[in-house]
Amino acid sequence: MREQIAPRRLLMSVLTLMAAASAVQAQTVVSTSGSAPSAPASAPESPQVSWDLTDLYATAQAWSDSLARMRTAIDKLPALKGTLGTSATSLFKALDQISALNREMIRLYTYASLKSDEDLREGANLERKQQAQALATQLSEKTAWVAPELLKVGAAKVKAFRKANKALEARFNYFLDNTLRAAPHTLGLEAEQILAAAGNFLAQPDALHSQLADAELPVPTVKLADGTSVQLNEAAYEKYRQSDNRADRKLVFDEYWGAWKKFEGTAGQMLATQVMGDHFSAQSRHYDSALQAAQFPDNMPDKVYRTLVTETHAALPALHRYLRLRKRLLGITDDLHYYDNYPPMFNLAKPPHYDVPESERITLEALKPLGEDYLGLLRQGFAGHWMNVYPHPGKKSGAYMSGSAYDVHPYLLLNHNDDYYSLSTFAHEWGHGVHTLLANRAQPYEKAGYSTFIAESASIGNEMLLNDYMVQHAANREEKMFYLGKGMESIRTTYFRQVMFAEFELMIHEELEQGKPLSGERMTEMYCGLLRKYYGEAEGVMKIDTPYCLEWAFVPHFYYNFYVYQYATSMAGAASFTDAIQKDSASARAHFIELLKAGGSDYPYELYKRAGTDMATPGPYRALAARMNRLLDDFEALEAQH
Repeated sequence: MREQIAPRRLLMSVLTLMAAASAVQAQTVVSTSGSAPSAPASAPESPQVSWDLTDLYATAQAWSDSLARMRTAIDKLPALKGTLGTSATSLFKALDQISALNREMIRLYTYASLKSDEDLREGANLERKQQAQALATQLSEKTAWVAPELLKVGAAKVKAFRKANKALEARFNYFLDNTLRAAPHTLGLEAEQILAAAGNFLAQPDALHSQLADAELPVPTVKLADGTSVQLNEAAYEKYRQSDNRADRKLVFDEYWGAWKKFEGTAGQMLATQVMGDHFSAQSRHYDSALQAAQFPDNMPDKVYRTLVTETHAALPALHRYLRLRKRLLGITDDLHYYDNYPPMFNLAKPPHYDVPESERITLEALKPLGEDYLGLLRQGFAGHWMNVYPHPGKKSGAYMSGSAYDVHPYLLLNHNDDYYSLSTFAHEWGHGVHTLLANRAQPYEKAGYSTFIAESASIGNEMLLNDYMVQHAANREEKMFYLGKGMESIRTTYFRQVMFAEFELMIHEELEQGKPLSGERMTEMYCGLLRKYYGEAEGVMKIDTPYCLEWAFVPHFYYNFYVYQYATSMAGAASFTDAIQKDSASARAHFIELLKAGGSDYPYELYKRAGTDMATPGPYRALAARMNRLLDDFEALEAQH
């Protein structure tokens, strides 16, 4: 689905690196299995349709040469052991050397990952990525001693060193604070090395899931009502579940999830293994739970996650109101079903068309409230060959921004289909791109990598500004209703749906932590319960058919260790920022831009509070529910004019 963001960069463990680099997808998935959809007719004329990876490495051989140099340099790292407490200078030199290697390691991995995503079928690309993963594990092993040694040096001495060395304080203050804070969860040298060495094994469930979902899942061929035969890969599923023909929608759901049903046990074992790995890592480091372990690096209060779920339950009437509107507009007289979620509620006689140049133009117009400096960075990105734009066979699904290579620039993978969703995704990913450019410009390498918790507000805020712009500039009543419908659907998918995902992820982790077995069948049962709660089956809002409860099996977020909830918290934050910017552009914009420039220089919860929003309180979530109801009010007022 949509995102690959820049991770925190200094002394990153291979687990963190792989998780951040794997988090490449958000609400829409475009298939890489079978035959992918053709690029739109406008693709050949587009000024840029493919990224230029030579900015990372001029040739594949240059990448291999860097890999070889890194192996040699990493082997020399143990010589730094015992030097961290010698003096402020020696501490700085050691951290500087390790940071430089980590910086190049991430650049190597970025190239390998992007190259692989160009065509997942190419064995050479996959092998290069595996080499980078193995080297990252080696780097983690060779630096596993750093945290234990710093703890032995002690907080008092480290504080004195920081005071004596300005460069140490400027670049490594956040890392040093965070390392010392982690003392209760930092193990001895041997144990740290073992955990680092386990990185490759712990990354395998995600790799196996991607291989099955993106490349090897056998897909059925279905015949639609008009006689068209369709090979039902993910791209076709995404496309034809939106069909106006209800029988076709049901057929697509029945056949697609019927194909997944054959792998329910396998998918269950893969996800259970992921959860076991999360539990193993958390237990090894003396955390109370996998959730606590996942939130510790960001120093995130547990109350944020719990408040999110509680407030979303309270806001379900807004979702149910929207679903009843959907049922009415689709003309459904019997039960609304899960396969009715995707067809547009309001179709235009002439669907809007947004190729890449038009997407660039509209995005620049819609984001004017963010100021000229922001727009200048957008123009810089548009002028470069930073995007891989159109779908093609073998290409990675979804869309993401990869901003981890600090010394280069962001790269964006898109699967642009020249429709409104593509335009919205375009603005979303460029929100990440400009965020990365702002943070990299304002922060040293070690503090530029920002948390996902902040990243999504940057991108979803762009989506909201775009949607508001499209509503305001619609040519007629029908267009206004079209864009209002898109805005409401975005809240359904990015907020309500993602919170449901987050609740499911918490449930399966707690199931394991309570000593209960996890199987594919059990996960389907748990997921069914959530679908029926969120979509209001007991209230008569929607009927949930049990075969579709296997949806959990293809959601990649569940392999990212409590990553997904941040979409929902960020959407709530984005709603607050967007409203404030539109009401008080100068002051609110300044606070928002400063948040983006801060990168990873402080904990994301604290950065949010500095910008005026406390994500552990009900306020932001209630504001988003109010936005949903406002969009519904506006839509129904226009509907009444007919």
